[in-house]
Amino acid sequence: MRRLPPLTAIEAFVQVARLGSVKGAAEELALSSPALSRRVQALERFIGKPLFERRHQALRLNADGERLLGLIAPALDAMTDAVEVMTSGRELLRLRLGVPPLFATQRLLPQLSDLRRRHPEFHLDVDTAGHGTTRLGDALDAAIVIAREIDPQLYARRLDRNRVFALGARSMLEGPEAVREPGDISRFTALVHRDMAESFEAWRAAAGLPDLEPAAIDYFDSGTLLLEAAAQGLGVAFMLESHFEAARDDRLVRLFNLDVESNYSYWFVCRPRALSQRPVRLFHDWLIATLGAVES
Repeated sequence: MRRLPPLTAIEAFVQVARLGSVKGAAEELALSSPALSRRVQALERFIGKPLFERRHQALRLNADGERLLGLIAPALDAMTDAVEVMTSGRELLRLRLGVPPLFATQRLLPQLSDLRRRHPEFHLDVDTAGHGTTRLGDALDAAIVIAREIDPQLYARRLDRNRVFALGARSMLEGPEAVREPGDISRFTALVHRDMAESFEAWRAAAGLPDLEPAAIDYFDSGTLLLEAAAQGLGVAFMLESHFEAARDDRLVRLFNLDVESNYSYWFVCRPRALSQRPVRLFHDWLIATLGAVES
């Protein structure tokens, strides 16, 4: 039988690779950071090549590390799952997920049939109440949130980068009072999502009109209702490009061809220790594989 590296070294490597942090992985495995580093280094010596690019306070998988993770992580997960099934006797997997309604409608629900087909034992409790990061570990196992940045004590994966669009009803482009220039926004109400409160300020700064004031600013905590309000002609919505494209609403138009990078992104977040729970890990891996992730 061919000799294998210690299972503890493989486990340490997978945890560091997934979390990108020796400290975070050490906490997950109840080890000191030096002890965890020694296990990773032992695996690198066994394989005969480095597996990470070592940077200040962070590790990033190199090409060999990516290849090894893809080869051994599924096997390690399968072993963990097998032991979990044998010890718990439970076949059902359930995740309590916090998610904004608009993300759930536009990007999550259309893909969930794929997850159910792959893992029929997996079930999702969806919570759209908001404040997802503050309820992790209590009411929620994980959350998808829209934010500028995430508390560094949490595990987070950025799911996208976006642009801010000014969106309005198609009728705004017609007639003698049609919207033609960014300054025309002063005649309308700005519709802003509370989770992206600075989107309008970023847009008007990019337009070269930092002092532009709309007739009023109305705030929404529902992206779905905000887009509907814009489609009904109640104002100009400052939302993300992905919101506009996924809506596929012929009543809505992008008002100006103005590129404005958004400071807001969607993130998958959970407490670092939650990644060791099979439902969280299964959903996380599926989500990243399905929707992708970007550099933080």
